[in-house]
Amino acid sequence: MENDISRSKQFEALFASGPKVERLATGFQFTEGPIWNPAEQYLLFSDMPGDVRRKWTPDEGISEVRRPSNKCNGLTYDAELNLIVCEHATSRVTMETADGQVRVLASHYDGKELNSPNDVVCTDDGSIYFSDPVYGRMPGFGIERSQELPFQGLYRIDPAGDLHLESDDFAAPNGLCTSPDGALMYVNDTERAHIRVFDVGADGSLNNGRMFCADIGTGDLDEGPPDGMKVDAAGNVWVTGPGGVWVIDPAGAHLGTIEVPENVGNLNWGGPDWKTLFICASTSLYSVATTVSGAPSSYTRAARS
Repeated sequence: MENDISRSKQFEALFASGPKVERLATGFQFTEGPIWNPAEQYLLFSDMPGDVRRKWTPDEGISEVRRPSNKCNGLTYDAELNLIVCEHATSRVTMETADGQVRVLASHYDGKELNSPNDVVCTDDGSIYFSDPVYGRMPGFGIERSQELPFQGLYRIDPAGDLHLESDDFAAPNGLCTSPDGALMYVNDTERAHIRVFDVGADGSLNNGRMFCADIGTGDLDEGPPDGMKVDAAGNVWVTGPGGVWVIDPAGAHLGTIEVPENVGNLNWGGPDWKTLFICASTSLYSVATTVSGAPSSYTRAARS
């Protein structure tokens, strides 16, 4: 019982007066991929079935920035604030530069088209990691078509631009994020409803994969399975799950859940102090004020320097 009380206090300490969920906008089809632009102070997010990318600002609200968007899903920035995009409809990972140029970073492995890159992170050495389940080959979330690869993989694009398969034993790899010190990579498996953790090698390779947190629901898409996932500056893992957003401490213990009225697809921190948690949940965009900021990353460090 003392353990439960301790965990409850740890969870409550993440919020000034409890997790207050505010709906910022609604009326979308399925929101995903939130990413905060630190230079211009706005949030980008995807609406895959709507085939559109949108922007939210505190003063102007919602606007469209790209239609069609190749049914993009996960978004992140590199250290130069180039936008890295997972495209469901094209099975590509692309880079969009500030002047509007688009460069394809990955589209095939071993001569076969990738399934549908889903979520993505960049690390300080310039490596790009992404998950590749088959959700973008389903109607609505992408374009229905046959799978070419016999597995659903976890990949790394090294700083030289070469593509490496880091793991091929996931049922449905999805959200991924690194620990604050960059030594660990967390990757969840939607279908198996758990999170695994890997050691990040000196060369960027992922090693020693092991269980971090099991039984995050059942994996049923209708019940809010593990999907998007981020780490805060204290090393807690925040992951979508049944009921909303689960917060899991660095030892793998479930501290508590932010209750959200819709199934959550993804989340990320932003705002001037990096302490606003933006939540993409089905048809709506929400926010929650937190006392902790998101873990530093290559693009947030560049913005703060």
